[in-house]
Amino acid sequence: MAVKIKLMRLGKIREPFYRIVVADARTRRNGKAIETIGKYNPMQEPSLVEVDSERAQYWLGVGAQPTEPVQRLLELTGDWQRFKGLPAPEDALKQAEPKPDKKALFEAALAAASSEPVVEATTPKKKGGKKADKAEKSDKAEKPEAAEKAEGGEA
Repeated sequence: MAVKIKLMRLGKIREPFYRIVVADARTRRNGKAIETIGKYNPMQEPSLVEVDSERAQYWLGVGAQPTEPVQRLLELTGDWQRFKGLPAPEDALKQAEPKPDKKALFEAALAAASSEPVVEATTPKKKGGKKADKAEKSDKAEKPEAAEKAEGGEA
């Protein structure tokens, strides 16, 4: 049986994601695979290329033929050169910058916020408008009544 190492397309329209699989040469692109040996995501920046090097070397050793795109990916990871006995490439894969730790970012923001002086608003707040005026008038009207009740209780 002729075996190929090829890409199996997954993902959505205009957002491809590939698995690097070992499959019979006669199967269709997304058909049944013998084994999945890696993944490739061209939409990430930089592109994600993960290959199980040990399994790739095994399948190349038993005669599996990579398709052209897979061969390029194997060249990027250095697996093709290792199989052919050539010197490994100088880190051709671009590595994504590590994302900063969320806890460290939070602590830095907290320290920056506590070190800054608290600044009051440039314009004073309004007192509440018409509702506040009505509430003040009703409070003034209730106070004389309360005073009369208190005087009536003393007499």
